[in-house]
Amino acid sequence: MPRTRAELKAELQVEAERLIEAMLHWTEQTEAPDLTAIEDQVLTLRQQFGEKLAEAAVERQATAAPLTVRCPQCGRPMHQKKKRQRRRVESRVGEIPLKRAYYYCDHCQVGLFPPGLAIAGGGPRVE
Repeated sequence: MPRTRAELKAELQVEAERLIEAMLHWTEQTEAPDLTAIEDQVLTLRQQFGEKLAEAAVERQATAAPLTVRCPQCGRPMHQKKKRQRRRVESRVGEIPLKRAYYYCDHCQVGLFPPGLAIAGGGPRVE
């Protein structure tokens, strides 16, 4: 069952506090860091928080209304062929878990994982 907005917010606040504590601890334990070392630490912590934010956003999208996926070749509605499968995907903000269904067009024999690209042919049309 998806977490509520309030649950996600509380979890993100806990994560932010953890990262702030980690930064403060690092500054206390690191003697005379130069700017590059400070930047490296900040970027590491920013990466961790960015992954958590992206994961929360993806989870919230998963609770949205189901998609009507149409074949990128013929435009006919596609049917869900496989149950949602969880994968860890490397995104621009880091590695995040995704859970997506696989859709298939019997007519064109084309499959895809929306909102990604079709396995064969062009991009999907999602309504």
